[in-house]
Amino acid sequence: MSNVNTGLDENARKAVAASLNQTLADTYALYMKTHAYHWNVEGPQFHTLHVMFEEQYREMWAALDEIAERVRALGVYALTSGKEMAKLSAIDDADGEPPAAADMIKRALAGHEELIKRAREALSVAEDAGDAASADLLTVRIQTHEKTAWMLRSMAA
Repeated sequence: MSNVNTGLDENARKAVAASLNQTLADTYALYMKTHAYHWNVEGPQFHTLHVMFEEQYREMWAALDEIAERVRALGVYALTSGKEMAKLSAIDDADGEPPAAADMIKRALAGHEELIKRAREALSVAEDAGDAASADLLTVRIQTHEKTAWMLRSMAA
């Protein structure tokens, strides 16, 4: 890692990478939950929710690559196992029987809101380190999850 010479010192890069790995873990957990909801949703809103959850998990799948590659650009390894991700993530697991559709919406919303809060913390770390590229990535992630949360909140109303 000491051969990375991009204007950020090693401690700053490590701190930003750690916060990005946390965002990676949260995104992966929410991706998994959302994908499971896509598979298992039932009820009168089936088609609407099935399509919506698919759009959401596909967007998060693409984001996972962007986040992990940013960690690597900082000279740090991205998380490599589900076990590591589960330890770092604050997103509740979707264990057991799938919830009813209305509860899927509420639980997905809670996951997005938690991810937003933690991504804001990561954004502060990136800004404090002077890492504009990571800050930009995190800003886009926050905007995306805020829009998704708004849509989920509107469906739950």
